[in-house]
Amino acid sequence: MHHEQHLKSSDTIRDIVIGMSDGLTVPFALAAGLSGAVNSSGIVITAGIAEIVAGSIAMGLGGFLAGRTEADHYHSELKREYDEVERVPEQEKAEVKEVFADFGLSPALQDQIADEMAKDKDKWVDFMMRYELGLEKPEANRASQSAITIGISYIVGGIIPLSPYFFVSESQKALYYSCAITMVCLFVFGYFKSKVTGQPVLAGALKVLIIGAIAAAAAFIMAKLINGK
Repeated sequence: MHHEQHLKSSDTIRDIVIGMSDGLTVPFALAAGLSGAVNSSGIVITAGIAEIVAGSIAMGLGGFLAGRTEADHYHSELKREYDEVERVPEQEKAEVKEVFADFGLSPALQDQIADEMAKDKDKWVDFMMRYELGLEKPEANRASQSAITIGISYIVGGIIPLSPYFFVSESQKALYYSCAITMVCLFVFGYFKSKVTGQPVLAGALKVLIIGAIAAAAAFIMAKLINGK
């Protein structure tokens, strides 16, 4: 028996990707930049933790607002569609026919489907939301779930590049370990992100790795230039 494999929970995966990618990259770049300016791991840890806290809140809030905006937009359009099937049902039927015309169905079959669909207002409106507007009903508590997922993912990602600084007192020595650990994590994260999204895994892993490396290198070099070291 043939079993089709499709990506599920794409919204949750997207939130994890958003949180982890920024969590790995931004604190890593910050730690690298500070390591080029100061020689104390304690300062890097303090600044890094402050950034992780602020970043996770900001990213989580952004996810929450995006989720709320999506839900508000959906319900606004839903109300409008219910109003239109009441006021201009023939126009809405014509829009149903247009959808099926694009699928190559005959005019007679388009008329039959539109008439049948008009008998159930809820299913009619649901069809219009999906196929005319391309809108799916948001999950309950989607905004809160998105905020929590992004925030936690950011924290998990951010702790990784900071972890060596807890054990090595000299920041520039700690940076070497941070680079090694974070580069491996970026590659692994990029690999699995590409795998679950159906993208070429090696190219995806290298892309994530290169972006993180460029950000950290730029921050480190800038700090060195500013401090004249």
